[in-house]
Amino acid sequence: MDSELEDEEPAPRLRLSRRGIVVLSVLGAAVLGVLAWLVFLSSVLDVRDVAVQGATDDKLTSDQVRDAIGGLAGGPLARVDLDGVRQRVEAIPRVAKAEVWRGWPHTLQVKIVQRTAAAAVKGEDGQFTQVDATGVSFATEAAPPEGVPVVELRLSQQAKDVDGVISRPQLVQGAVAVAAGLPPEVAKRAGSVLVHSYDDIELQLSGGATVRWGSPEQNDRKARVLVALLNQKGTNFDVSAPEAPAVSG
Repeated sequence: MDSELEDEEPAPRLRLSRRGIVVLSVLGAAVLGVLAWLVFLSSVLDVRDVAVQGATDDKLTSDQVRDAIGGLAGGPLARVDLDGVRQRVEAIPRVAKAEVWRGWPHTLQVKIVQRTAAAAVKGEDGQFTQVDATGVSFATEAAPPEGVPVVELRLSQQAKDVDGVISRPQLVQGAVAVAAGLPPEVAKRAGSVLVHSYDDIELQLSGGATVRWGSPEQNDRKARVLVALLNQKGTNFDVSAPEAPAVSG
Protein backbone atom coordinates (compact mmCIF):
# COMPACT_ATOMS: atom_id res chain seq x y z
CA MET A 1 0.00 0.00 0.00
CA ASP A 2 2.79 2.38 0.94
CA SER A 3 4.74 1.59 -2.17
CA GLU A 4 1.71 2.38 -4.28
CA LEU A 5 1.40 5.81 -2.64
CA GLU A 6 5.06 6.46 -3.18
CA ASP A 7 4.68 5.60 -6.84
CA GLU A 8 1.86 8.17 -7.30
CA GLU A 9 2.91 11.32 -9.13
CA PRO A 10 2.09 14.74 -7.64
CA ALA A 11 -0.88 16.56 -9.14
CA PRO A 12 0.19 18.91 -11.91
CA ARG A 13 0.30 22.61 -10.98
CA LEU A 14 -2.14 24.99 -12.62
CA ARG A 15 -0.17 27.21 -14.90
CA LEU A 16 -1.51 30.16 -16.81
CA SER A 17 -0.47 30.65 -20.32
CA ARG A 18 1.03 33.96 -21.36
CA ARG A 19 -2.25 34.80 -23.01
CA GLY A 20 -4.15 34.06 -19.79
CA ILE A 21 -1.89 36.34 -17.81
CA VAL A 22 -2.47 39.12 -20.31
CA VAL A 23 -6.23 38.61 -20.14
CA LEU A 24 -6.28 38.72 -16.32
CA SER A 25 -4.06 41.83 -16.29
CA VAL A 26 -6.41 43.57 -18.69
CA LEU A 27 -9.44 42.59 -16.61
CA GLY A 28 -7.76 43.81 -13.40
CA ALA A 29 -6.82 47.12 -15.01
CA ALA A 30 -10.38 47.47 -16.28
CA VAL A 31 -11.82 46.88 -12.82
CA LEU A 32 -9.44 49.41 -11.28
CA GLY A 33 -10.29 51.86 -14.02
CA VAL A 34 -14.01 51.49 -13.39
CA LEU A 35 -13.51 51.94 -9.65
CA ALA A 36 -11.36 55.04 -10.20
CA TRP A 37 -13.99 56.47 -12.53
CA LEU A 38 -16.75 55.80 -10.01
CA VAL A 39 -14.78 57.41 -7.15
CA PHE A 40 -13.08 60.33 -8.84
CA LEU A 41 -15.09 61.23 -11.94
CA SER A 42 -18.67 60.02 -11.76
CA SER A 43 -21.51 61.54 -9.74
CA VAL A 44 -22.10 58.30 -7.83
CA LEU A 45 -20.05 59.52 -4.85
CA ASP A 46 -20.71 63.25 -5.17
CA VAL A 47 -20.87 65.50 -2.10
CA ARG A 48 -24.51 65.75 -1.10
CA ASP A 49 -24.18 67.28 2.34
CA VAL A 50 -21.78 69.43 4.34
CA ALA A 51 -22.15 68.54 8.02
CA VAL A 52 -20.94 71.28 10.35
CA GLN A 53 -20.13 70.69 14.01
CA GLY A 54 -19.38 73.47 16.50
CA ALA A 55 -21.58 76.27 15.16
CA THR A 56 -23.44 76.63 18.43
CA ASP A 57 -25.13 80.05 18.22
CA ASP A 58 -26.57 82.61 15.81
CA LYS A 59 -23.27 84.50 15.68
CA LEU A 60 -21.84 81.76 13.48
CA THR A 61 -24.28 79.43 11.74
CA SER A 62 -23.76 76.27 9.74
CA ASP A 63 -25.05 78.07 6.65
CA GLN A 64 -22.35 80.73 7.03
CA VAL A 65 -19.71 77.99 7.11
CA ARG A 66 -21.20 76.35 4.02
CA ASP A 67 -21.27 79.69 2.21
CA ALA A 68 -17.58 80.20 3.01
CA ILE A 69 -16.71 76.78 1.57
CA GLY A 70 -18.64 77.53 -1.60
CA GLY A 71 -17.82 75.53 -4.71
CA LEU A 72 -14.99 73.61 -3.06
CA ALA A 73 -17.61 71.21 -1.72
CA GLY A 74 -18.94 70.32 -5.19
CA GLY A 75 -18.34 67.21 -7.27
CA PRO A 76 -16.95 63.83 -6.18
CA LEU A 77 -16.12 63.61 -2.47
CA ALA A 78 -12.71 62.04 -3.22
CA ARG A 79 -11.62 65.15 -5.15
CA VAL A 80 -12.50 67.73 -2.49
CA ASP A 81 -9.47 69.80 -1.47
CA LEU A 82 -9.65 69.26 2.29
CA ASP A 83 -6.86 71.70 3.05
CA GLY A 84 -8.47 74.34 0.86
CA VAL A 85 -11.79 73.89 2.66
CA ARG A 86 -10.07 74.17 6.04
CA GLN A 87 -8.34 77.40 5.02
CA ARG A 88 -11.60 78.93 3.86
CA VAL A 89 -13.36 78.01 7.09
CA GLU A 90 -10.50 79.30 9.26
CA ALA A 91 -10.65 82.59 7.34
CA ILE A 92 -14.01 83.24 9.01
CA PRO A 93 -13.17 85.73 11.81
CA ARG A 94 -15.09 83.85 14.49
CA VAL A 95 -13.38 80.51 13.72
CA ALA A 96 -10.26 79.72 15.73
CA LYS A 97 -9.65 76.26 14.26
CA ALA A 98 -11.26 73.87 11.79
CA GLU A 99 -10.96 70.17 10.98
CA VAL A 100 -12.22 68.73 7.69
CA TRP A 101 -12.57 65.10 6.60
CA ARG A 102 -14.54 62.88 4.24
CA GLY A 103 -17.60 61.10 5.58
CA TRP A 104 -18.24 58.41 2.99
CA PRO A 105 -20.17 58.07 0.85
CA HIS A 106 -21.61 61.58 0.39
CA THR A 107 -20.80 63.87 3.34
CA LEU A 108 -18.08 66.46 3.85
CA GLN A 109 -17.50 66.74 7.60
CA VAL A 110 -16.41 70.07 9.11
CA LYS A 111 -15.71 70.62 12.81
CA ILE A 112 -15.01 74.14 14.03
CA VAL A 113 -13.84 75.72 17.28
CA GLN A 114 -15.21 79.21 17.75
CA ARG A 115 -13.21 82.05 19.21
CA THR A 116 -14.19 83.06 22.73
CA ALA A 117 -13.94 86.66 23.83
CA ALA A 118 -11.46 87.27 26.64
CA ALA A 119 -12.13 91.01 26.54
CA ALA A 120 -14.15 93.63 24.69
CA VAL A 121 -12.22 96.75 23.74
CA LYS A 122 -14.29 99.94 23.80
CA GLY A 123 -13.48 102.14 20.83
CA GLU A 124 -13.76 105.91 20.48
CA ASP A 125 -16.96 105.36 18.47
CA GLY A 126 -18.56 103.50 21.40
CA GLN A 127 -18.40 100.13 19.66
CA PHE A 128 -16.92 97.08 21.38
CA THR A 129 -14.36 94.90 19.60
CA GLN A 130 -14.18 91.35 20.91
CA VAL A 131 -10.67 89.94 21.35
CA ASP A 132 -9.78 86.34 22.20
CA ALA A 133 -7.06 85.13 24.55
CA THR A 134 -4.49 85.08 21.74
CA GLY A 135 -5.09 88.76 20.96
CA VAL A 136 -7.09 88.22 17.76
CA SER A 137 -9.95 90.66 17.15
CA PHE A 138 -12.87 88.85 15.58
CA ALA A 139 -16.09 90.87 15.99
CA THR A 140 -17.29 94.42 16.67
CA GLU A 141 -20.72 95.04 18.14
CA ALA A 142 -22.70 97.77 19.83
CA ALA A 143 -22.51 96.06 23.23
CA PRO A 144 -19.94 93.80 24.92
CA PRO A 145 -20.73 90.12 25.50
CA GLU A 146 -22.17 89.39 28.91
CA GLY A 147 -19.59 88.48 31.52
CA VAL A 148 -16.60 89.70 29.48
CA PRO A 149 -14.33 92.44 30.90
CA VAL A 150 -14.38 95.71 28.96
CA VAL A 151 -11.02 97.28 28.16
CA GLU A 152 -11.13 101.06 28.10
CA LEU A 153 -8.35 103.60 27.63
CA ARG A 154 -8.48 106.40 30.18
CA LEU A 155 -4.96 107.61 29.65
CA SER A 156 -3.22 109.93 32.05
CA GLN A 157 -1.47 112.99 30.67
CA GLN A 158 1.87 111.27 31.25
CA ALA A 159 0.75 108.32 29.12
CA LYS A 160 -0.38 110.66 26.37
CA ASP A 161 2.98 112.41 26.44
CA VAL A 162 4.83 109.15 25.72
CA ASP A 163 2.41 107.95 23.05
CA GLY A 164 5.27 107.73 20.58
CA VAL A 165 7.12 105.32 22.86
CA ILE A 166 4.25 103.08 23.93
CA SER A 167 1.44 103.22 21.38
CA ARG A 168 -2.24 102.85 22.14
CA PRO A 169 -2.46 99.48 20.39
CA GLN A 170 0.34 98.25 22.68
CA LEU A 171 -1.55 99.52 25.72
CA VAL A 172 -4.70 97.74 24.56
CA GLN A 173 -2.72 94.56 23.92
CA GLY A 174 -1.35 94.66 27.45
CA ALA A 175 -4.81 95.17 28.94
CA VAL A 176 -6.23 92.29 26.89
CA ALA A 177 -3.41 90.07 28.20
CA VAL A 178 -4.44 91.03 31.74
CA ALA A 179 -8.10 90.19 31.05
CA ALA A 180 -7.22 86.90 29.33
CA GLY A 181 -5.11 85.81 32.31
CA LEU A 182 -7.78 86.37 34.95
CA PRO A 183 -9.05 83.21 36.68
CA PRO A 184 -12.73 82.46 35.87
CA GLU A 185 -13.90 83.42 39.35
CA VAL A 186 -12.28 86.85 38.93
CA ALA A 187 -13.09 87.37 35.24
CA LYS A 188 -16.82 87.04 35.87
CA ARG A 189 -16.56 89.84 38.46
CA ALA A 190 -14.34 92.13 36.37
CA GLY A 191 -16.59 94.65 34.71
CA SER A 192 -13.83 96.88 33.34
CA VAL A 193 -10.10 96.94 32.73
CA LEU A 194 -9.10 100.61 32.77
CA VAL A 195 -5.78 101.63 31.25
CA HIS A 196 -4.32 104.84 32.65
CA SER A 197 -0.78 104.08 31.47
CA TYR A 198 1.41 101.05 30.79
CA ASP A 199 2.24 100.76 34.49
CA ASP A 200 -1.20 101.71 35.74
CA ILE A 201 -3.93 99.24 34.83
CA GLU A 202 -6.96 99.02 37.08
CA LEU A 203 -9.72 96.44 37.40
CA GLN A 204 -13.22 97.43 38.45
CA LEU A 205 -15.02 94.51 40.05
CA SER A 206 -18.71 94.00 40.61
CA GLY A 207 -19.85 95.39 43.94
CA GLY A 208 -17.61 98.45 43.66
CA ALA A 209 -14.23 96.95 44.51
CA THR A 210 -11.15 98.03 42.56
CA VAL A 211 -7.86 96.27 41.88
CA ARG A 212 -4.67 98.13 41.13
CA TRP A 213 -2.95 95.78 38.73
CA GLY A 214 -0.03 97.87 37.60
CA SER A 215 1.72 96.78 34.40
CA PRO A 216 0.78 93.76 32.25
CA GLU A 217 3.72 91.81 33.64
CA GLN A 218 3.75 88.84 36.03
CA ASN A 219 0.09 88.36 35.21
CA ASP A 220 -0.06 84.76 36.42
CA ARG A 221 1.49 85.62 39.76
CA LYS A 222 -0.73 88.66 40.24
CA ALA A 223 -3.80 86.59 39.46
CA ARG A 224 -2.91 83.98 42.11
CA VAL A 225 -2.26 86.70 44.68
CA LEU A 226 -5.55 88.45 43.86
CA VAL A 227 -7.56 85.25 44.33
CA ALA A 228 -6.11 84.95 47.84
CA LEU A 229 -6.71 88.64 48.62
CA LEU A 230 -10.35 88.49 47.61
CA ASN A 231 -10.99 86.28 50.64
CA GLN A 232 -10.24 89.29 52.83
CA LYS A 233 -12.58 92.17 53.54
CA GLY A 234 -11.85 95.31 51.60
CA THR A 235 -12.75 97.39 48.57
CA ASN A 236 -9.28 98.26 47.30
CA PHE A 237 -6.82 95.55 46.34
CA ASP A 238 -3.29 96.20 45.16
CA VAL A 239 -1.32 93.49 43.35
CA SER A 240 0.89 95.82 41.32
CA ALA A 241 3.81 94.51 43.38
CA PRO A 242 2.71 90.87 43.89
CA GLU A 243 5.46 90.25 46.43
CA ALA A 244 3.93 92.97 48.64
CA PRO A 245 0.14 93.04 48.02
CA ALA A 246 -2.21 95.24 50.00
CA VAL A 247 -5.89 95.46 50.95
CA SER A 248 -7.70 98.56 52.19
CA GLY A 249 -11.15 100.06 52.46
